[in-house]
Amino acid sequence: MAVLVDELREYPHVRWTVKTWCHMVSDESFEELHAFAAALGIPRTRFQRDHYDLHPELRARAIAHGAREVTIHELSERMAGPRGDRNRRRRDRRAARAAE
Repeated sequence: MAVLVDELREYPHVRWTVKTWCHMVSDESFEELHAFAAALGIPRTRFQRDHYDLHPELRARAIAHGAREVTIHELSERMAGPRGDRNRRRRDRRAARAAE
């Protein structure tokens, strides 16, 4: 059971001041994710259906507090919630087709 962060990416097209961030998810539950975010001082209003976005400094704090660094691919397959479930089903279908 872990809180995961992916690599930082730039989003130059957004209208916000911060244009570089990553995603933070849990591979166990949203409760775990919310508790971890609260410990970092992130308000619950920043939750985006299944993840939190973190700017570079907040990402560094999350890692210092025990979040694991993973690729976006691994994060998307391990994340809790409906999107993670869909990603795992998609992965399993691809593996089944490859095995045929």
